[in-house]
Amino acid sequence: MQQIKIDLVSDIACPWCAIGYARLQQALSSLPNIKAKLEWHAFELNPDKNAPQQPILEALSKKYGRDINEMRAAQDNMITIATELGLNFAKLQQRNTCNTFDGHRLVKWAATQQKADAMKLALFDAYFGHAKNVADQHVLADCAEQAGLDKTEASHILASNQYETEVNDDIAKYQQAGISSVPAFIINNKYLISGAQEPAQLAASLQQIAAEMA
Repeated sequence: MQQIKIDLVSDIACPWCAIGYARLQQALSSLPNIKAKLEWHAFELNPDKNAPQQPILEALSKKYGRDINEMRAAQDNMITIATELGLNFAKLQQRNTCNTFDGHRLVKWAATQQKADAMKLALFDAYFGHAKNVADQHVLADCAEQAGLDKTEASHILASNQYETEVNDDIAKYQQAGISSVPAFIINNKYLISGAQEPAQLAASLQQIAAEMA
């Protein structure tokens, strides 16, 4: 059994990050000879905490300078991909833009309880599946409870500045490393796999890295 470390740089507001994680799980399930230790790291697509929330299709159309119908078609494609992976993207096109800093703080806390994966999945489900405002502290506390964490403790953390330093350090570190889009998978602090690659492609890359380490 070969062990690898995967640092996964992602944002809660990034649909491809949810798809990329699901594809990674599929890839790893096809590699019984490899055991992966996964660590989540923060990235913010909408770093301005004071920016007004906007309907997602309108915001994406403006950001990329493309017709709103083009953006709708791209989101439809993502819904199809996500559904095949067992992800709930039912409200992908009904959500609003939002800042995810506090959500990232809860993921850092969840990691200390070995529940970071569950926390991240609960946040993805709330945002893409139910179009909930994952900048709202009540929504975030509910997500923590869904992930099997203590809701009251989550509320206390959100009301404090706990884990702010860890999130800010993540954001600064990976910006300085030149990562400008997510998901990004960093394997053993050495190899970078960018984007939500297909499971077979991911598996082949991980197998090759493991072989080089052997």
